[in-house]
Amino acid sequence: MGLIDVLFGRPLASSEDEGQRISPQQGIPTFGLDALSSAAYGPEAALTILLPLGLLGVRYIVPLTAAIIGLLVIVYFSYRQTIAAYPMGGGSYTVARENLGSGAGVLAGAALMIDYLLNVAVGISAGIGALVSARPSLQPHTLAMCLGVLAILTIVNLRGVKEAGSAFLAPTYLFVGTLAVVILIGLYKVVAAGGHPVAVVSLAPAETGLAPSLQMVGLWILLKAFASGCTALTGIEAVSNGVQAFRKPVVPAARATLTAIIAILIVLLGGIAVLVRYYGITATDPGQAGYQSVLSMLTAAVTGKGIFYDLTMFSVLLVLCLSANTSFADFPRLCRVVARDNYLPHSLATRGRRLVYSEGIVALAILAGLLLILFGGVTDRLIPLFAVGAFLAFTLSQAGMVGHWLRTESGARAWHSILVNGVGALATGITVMVVVVAKFAEGAWVVVLLLPAAVVFMGRVRRHYERVAEELVVTGGMVPGPRDLAPPILIVPVERWNAATEKALRFAMTLSPDVQAVHVTCEADENRPSWLSAGEQPAGARMPQEVTLASPFRLVVHPIVDYVLKVEKENPDRTIAVVIASMVERHWYHYFLHNQRGQMLTALLLLGGDERINIVNVPWHLKA
Repeated sequence: MGLIDVLFGRPLASSEDEGQRISPQQGIPTFGLDALSSAAYGPEAALTILLPLGLLGVRYIVPLTAAIIGLLVIVYFSYRQTIAAYPMGGGSYTVARENLGSGAGVLAGAALMIDYLLNVAVGISAGIGALVSARPSLQPHTLAMCLGVLAILTIVNLRGVKEAGSAFLAPTYLFVGTLAVVILIGLYKVVAAGGHPVAVVSLAPAETGLAPSLQMVGLWILLKAFASGCTALTGIEAVSNGVQAFRKPVVPAARATLTAIIAILIVLLGGIAVLVRYYGITATDPGQAGYQSVLSMLTAAVTGKGIFYDLTMFSVLLVLCLSANTSFADFPRLCRVVARDNYLPHSLATRGRRLVYSEGIVALAILAGLLLILFGGVTDRLIPLFAVGAFLAFTLSQAGMVGHWLRTESGARAWHSILVNGVGALATGITVMVVVVAKFAEGAWVVVLLLPAAVVFMGRVRRHYERVAEELVVTGGMVPGPRDLAPPILIVPVERWNAATEKALRFAMTLSPDVQAVHVTCEADENRPSWLSAGEQPAGARMPQEVTLASPFRLVVHPIVDYVLKVEKENPDRTIAVVIASMVERHWYHYFLHNQRGQMLTALLLLGGDERINIVNVPWHLKA
């Protein structure tokens, strides 16, 4: 077994596709890690905005979370309908393109791809950041650890969807289980203490007053907190993109997975918000000494700092790092759907050796790696950018579903669906505007610029494929008649007489009676080669024409290129074929021991010639 098989597993045949599909239990870690991990940073993001309000701000966390959960439920019902209406996948991109037009589809696709890219960089850096905060001695290795996690995620996902789902099953359920225990114990203590629980580990007192200067901007702070808390909704799109990854019947399996993810997320968000409210927990400034995450303070307050606390914090760290897996599961599938519509390179639609879209996985890893390197592994400032792309995709998807129902359904059932999606489109559309305005100065402007750039890029790819299709249209008959086929002029560059040269020349003589053996002489007193007359002439073929090109400046490739172009110009009704003898080495490092004039000649002819010049490589496999 080779190294590639050890890393990525054995190649899978197309017939094994059904065995690689996943169950709803495996679908939760595969497509739900992004959404579930948002319970670790969504409430904290909102509480951080409420810091200036002190304990008064904590009172708002429950109604704010209720509003976010309400929005989450609306989006959930919308995507349940999307899964049933578009079981082939594609999510917001497919819905928007088919119902709102290609422009809306491209915008939705670009928004999602940017969102997935940011999710990888931010998720990994957040997890490593939590580790570094617990072990400050690791701080100099932040970037290396981020890139290491990225490499692990890439390798696991290249092994296949089923393997990735199985690998992340335990961390996901450990995270959900430990937080569920914290919430249950905390709620029990709240009820038992009559709404006044006592923290096991005392919390730092928070400011209780509200500065007069902040009284006038209270509503604005609440809007910003809502916008920050909406990061908890990122990743909900994932299941609708990956419907075809599930076992048949795919629609019930995908819906069950989405329902489980949403139910777990509602319990986590609601439970954390209630406990934060009753324990009086406020966020701490991430940039200040002594920073603790909200989950860290909440777990310590409920259970104390023992083994269970360490286990819970370990599961949070693990899930934050692995939350990028949702992007690795969804980004390649989205790219595949977009590529099939000619808006991205076609190679992204090809499945690799393990029946996954390998090029999409590698492309995401490279882009995320560049982002991590650019920010030195610290990408906290990218968090505000999350919700822009996600909610823009939500809005376009739900507006598209309204169009879908108007086109395909009628009666009371149709109007019920239209109402659900219409309300969802309105709610998420308003949220997009709130997020952009509230987070514009904090980085949302980057997405506002990136989105048009991505749309322009995808449009240019589409126009390129359209131009290629126009050029490749067959204008004549399907097969040319015998009278239309003139034998080509074959030109064989000859550096020296050897077995490889002889093989190339003999091959050329079997294709056409008009063969020219071209030799470049770099010395004025060099004799013309006489090897052609000594060669054995194949039956029925005439001897090649010997052509010697003088090169006083010792150039070899350029004189041949000039000669080929000259022959092409002098024979406008003939095809020119250049037959190049190529040596094939047994080891890659042996190629450095030989000149690569054949490759250079090929490149220059392809760039300088036209469609009448063809390149034929005749290999000679070296055995030494």
